[in-house]
Amino acid sequence: MTKHVLVTGGAGFIGSHLVDELVAGGHQVDVIDNLEPQVHKAEPAYLNPKAHYTFKDLRDPGVLEAALSDAEIIVHLAAMVGVGQSMYQVTRYVEANVGGTAKLLQALVDGHRVKKLLVASSMSIYGEGAYACPTHGAVAPSLREEAQLAKKDWETHCPNCGKVLTPIATPETKPLQTNSVYAVTKRDQEELCLVTGRTYGIPTVALRFFNVYGPRQSLNNPYTGVAAIFQSRIKNGQPPVVFEDGNQTRDFVSVHDVVRSCILAMNTDGADYHAVNVGTGKGVSILHVAQVLLALYGSDLRPTIEHRFRAGDVRHCFADISLARRLLGYEPRVSFDEGMRELVDWGRTVEAQDGFANAYSELRNKGLLEG
Repeated sequence: MTKHVLVTGGAGFIGSHLVDELVAGGHQVDVIDNLEPQVHKAEPAYLNPKAHYTFKDLRDPGVLEAALSDAEIIVHLAAMVGVGQSMYQVTRYVEANVGGTAKLLQALVDGHRVKKLLVASSMSIYGEGAYACPTHGAVAPSLREEAQLAKKDWETHCPNCGKVLTPIATPETKPLQTNSVYAVTKRDQEELCLVTGRTYGIPTVALRFFNVYGPRQSLNNPYTGVAAIFQSRIKNGQPPVVFEDGNQTRDFVSVHDVVRSCILAMNTDGADYHAVNVGTGKGVSILHVAQVLLALYGSDLRPTIEHRFRAGDVRHCFADISLARRLLGYEPRVSFDEGMRELVDWGRTVEAQDGFANAYSELRNKGLLEG
């Protein structure tokens, strides 16, 4: 059945892939996107001509009211992205992410015919992932102390006995430990949407995306995902810079699997009023990501391992996707190796401006880089 779908942030990395899938499914699609200059140097060439675009900020007067007049489903992806940058651009991130979401929800409360709301949440709201101690079982350690990291002791330790912990898949039930302004805003986006949805009977799903990668991820934005940052460095003849010892792990999920999770959440009611992890269920080290990208580019460069740490970084975090499997029927289909090959094939066709040095200097100047 054809539906009228509004996608905020629909000209971006994830949003544009979702728009393509929705259009291919016969849906009528409206997009609101402010074409954030840090991400877009110009209107992207990949935009689907069958969708309708409004290139304005969703907080601008009248924008949402017009877009919501016929919308049946909203997929709220619009957000400022960047953990480090959020720590010294607090107002910008809070106003864009929390303020923008509040504006959207106020418009829904004031009068709507929306039948479903999806909001993009983030693995960043967990802080550290879940761990197991050989003696005390499952534990949720606090963030690593600066004194520990200064000794180059990178791993997490049991709060009860001090033993090194083993990372395990992080379930939705893990207590949240927001450790950056960005994470706080994503938690707020999620909770605001779920609370409003429950109150007004709007079926709402918060999708907690883990480390999304794939074609169309900006190679000019040094605050985006690590795979894109590494690729930009390599294309400019510079080595990828890896913090700590490089053995920290994340869950790298293809944008195609993320889009599939959105379609499943849109078309089923199993996850309504829930927060659900979207990942692969597997952890991959940051150093391995750098090595794979270098190999795919045929580069002789080697990663630069900093043995320094950024304030608020976590050691390990990868998804427990059992809830997504049960509520959505979700199953990741793109392997890490397949996804990286696709990313590099696309990356060879686009320009990349390496802004890492400036971002690195900003972190150092703000006192957010230690060691």
